[in-house]
Amino acid sequence: MSALSLAFHRLASLPYFYSLAGKLLPWAGGLSIVLFGVGLYMGLVLAPTDYEQGDSYRIIYVHVPAAWMSMLVYVVLAISGAIALVWRLKLAEVVARASAPIGASYTFLALATGSIWGKPMWGTWWIWDARLTSELILLFLYLGYMALQSAIDDRRTAARAGAVLALVGVVNLPIIHYSVEWWSTLHQGPTVSKFDSPSIHLSMLIPLLLMALAFKIHFVTAILARIRPEILVREQRTQWVERLISQRQS
Repeated sequence: MSALSLAFHRLASLPYFYSLAGKLLPWAGGLSIVLFGVGLYMGLVLAPTDYEQGDSYRIIYVHVPAAWMSMLVYVVLAISGAIALVWRLKLAEVVARASAPIGASYTFLALATGSIWGKPMWGTWWIWDARLTSELILLFLYLGYMALQSAIDDRRTAARAGAVLALVGVVNLPIIHYSVEWWSTLHQGPTVSKFDSPSIHLSMLIPLLLMALAFKIHFVTAILARIRPEILVREQRTQWVERLISQRQS
């Protein structure tokens, strides 16, 4: 067995990953706090006022990264589910289960901040716009996955059922991404993703990218924090967990 294969098998070990997550958690949490502080200061204080939207555009520093993360986390959920479905890897099942509530939170935040932004821009809190509707469907997919996990007592059976649902729901991701190009919609078109000529000034783009990075590190922090107790629940009858509990009690 190659060194790379050995490293992969070691990483997939639940006891090893539990220990690794505990070591990484404070570093990831600290870094996310710093990035959020710098990003929000640059976006809310240093970035100039938009000539069309005024200061109301500043909600993009939360709305846009949250929307990006809502889709990214679903990709993590679907890939983890597929790995668990094919190779029955316990760590993949844990990652998928831990990802869902985090992704649902990002999706809800994206919808809520989008509604707040939409009121002054569109004159309404909500409209059945293609982007908004497909993002709402993504929230229902997350909630459906979580409900399915809660409804099945056996975690391995729940993981397989959830993986099927997650993989079916992947079809919604390109609809969310390309909805503003495929249909006539009130939602503005792509700005940052046009890397050759972004439709946003650099003074506004830099804090937005910082906030996007802050959200990504926050996701790492959140999923590490959720994975650790999930591992303990799954492995509660194993010797290593019993030793860990006894060490903490002594």
